[in-house]
Amino acid sequence: MALKADRIHIDSRIDYFMNQTAERGGVVCVKTAGSGAAMDQSNQAVEYASNPSGAQPVGVLMCDVVDLDLTRQHMNWHKEEVQKGGKVTVWTKCQVTTDYLASGITVSAGDTAYLGEDGRYTNVDTLAGGKVGTFDSIKNQEGFAKISVNLPRS
Repeated sequence: MALKADRIHIDSRIDYFMNQTAERGGVVCVKTAGSGAAMDQSNQAVEYASNPSGAQPVGVLMCDVVDLDLTRQHMNWHKEEVQKGGKVTVWTKCQVTTDYLASGITVSAGDTAYLGEDGRYTNVDTLAGGKVGTFDSIKNQEGFAKISVNLPRS
């Protein structure tokens, strides 16, 4: 589980596809920039960037991306699942409580949240991943922290 239920949503995007399996709660980045002229440009894709240096963060992934054999089972819409290669919901301005944090970091309220490896949040900008928001709390005993994300529409 990467997201708690207490979320505040201000702005979102639904014009990106994701071609890898992923758990919700991390920061997705532009994989390939589509034309932007239409909602269904399949080359307009996002990913969890393994190397965030120079990556362009888009927002917080709000659904699990799964790879299911749809001839054998149905999608579970109640779990906010999307089939790999499908359109995903990305929140660009929001407040989320997530455990999708870089390992070994200690955060405080007011720390700047940066993009880390594999879409994880970090408070250290050594990877030049770019600012994505602000930590609004410390990490709790379960490893969750509250983060305000504020990314521009690109």
